[in-house]
Amino acid sequence: MLVPAFTPSHPGTVGIELEIQLLCQQSLDLMPCAPDLLANLHRDGHQQFKQEVTCAMLEINSKVHHNSQSLCNDIQASGSLLQQYSDKLGALPCGGGTHPFQDWRQRRISDNPRYHAFASQYGYLARQFTVFGQHVHIGCPDGDSAIWLCHALAFHIPALLALSASSPYVQGEISGFASARSNAVYAFPNSGHLPAQIRHWEDFCGHASMLASHGIISSLKDLYWDIRPKPEYGTVEVRIFDTPHTLSHAVMLATYTQALAGYYLAKRPTLPGREALYSVYDYNRFQAARHGLLAEFIDVQRSMRRPLLQQVLDTLQQILPYASDQYGEQTLLQLQHQLMQGNLPDTPQIDEGSSLHDMLRYQAKHWLD
Repeated sequence: MLVPAFTPSHPGTVGIELEIQLLCQQSLDLMPCAPDLLANLHRDGHQQFKQEVTCAMLEINSKVHHNSQSLCNDIQASGSLLQQYSDKLGALPCGGGTHPFQDWRQRRISDNPRYHAFASQYGYLARQFTVFGQHVHIGCPDGDSAIWLCHALAFHIPALLALSASSPYVQGEISGFASARSNAVYAFPNSGHLPAQIRHWEDFCGHASMLASHGIISSLKDLYWDIRPKPEYGTVEVRIFDTPHTLSHAVMLATYTQALAGYYLAKRPTLPGREALYSVYDYNRFQAARHGLLAEFIDVQRSMRRPLLQQVLDTLQQILPYASDQYGEQTLLQLQHQLMQGNLPDTPQIDEGSSLHDMLRYQAKHWLD
């Protein structure tokens, strides 16, 4: 396997991929209408919508943006378009990292050779992979910078996961996790993180070629790392996020990530030792998945355990000057205010005692917010 050359891009540009669940308007269960929906959208020239692994989900792809305001306008326009086309088929687009009561045994694999190969290789895990995530792409000038940024952002994976956590329900049960989706991703052998020993783009190419020579991967798409380089786009792709409940929260996550990457690309600060960072990586990731922003965080920069929420607040203060525009700055300030008031972002405000159906109907009603 030949690793594509890294295509240089403007440092700090941002784009997102957002996996959306498609609900039946009557039952609110997942509805396998993505093939028909995509056919209608593509017929009319809306190519920003993509197929996903099972037929009750699809992906929205943004354009490449320099600032948060234009990204927000783009994703809101695509969301409105998807809602219009879905309504014609009796479907409802909805956010959230998992559907709260769908039965994975009823899922149908999308008609795509790659997805059929995926299902053949991973069996029932492929249909259980009907979970919904957000990916944020950050532009990088070269491959070595992309590898460096992957390691730099790895320190923040628990915070990024906790800020997006929106999947507490699985198969009709409360899972006890803020992000149950992240457990589904970790079931695959090529999940995890960039190996600590990889320092340069040449190292990454050698590692990927070695995996391919053993038949472990056939392309870089088979690396389900929390962060990975995307050479054909010239980006680092942060893949840890649950799909949030609202599009505005999706934009906030991208804004936070863009400012964080902007800080690192501009300042190139000294990174924590990689042996220490990756020794606690799985523990910190698990704690964030389990408890969200209420998790404890092992901070290898300070050699101490402290609240993850405090880590996020400290990071916000650090990255605010690197917001891409006034809209982005206001978005981060609003997040900071929410967290300081003890309000967790992206939490549906529904009445106590409401059913899962009530919750889903509320989420579908407000996902364009």
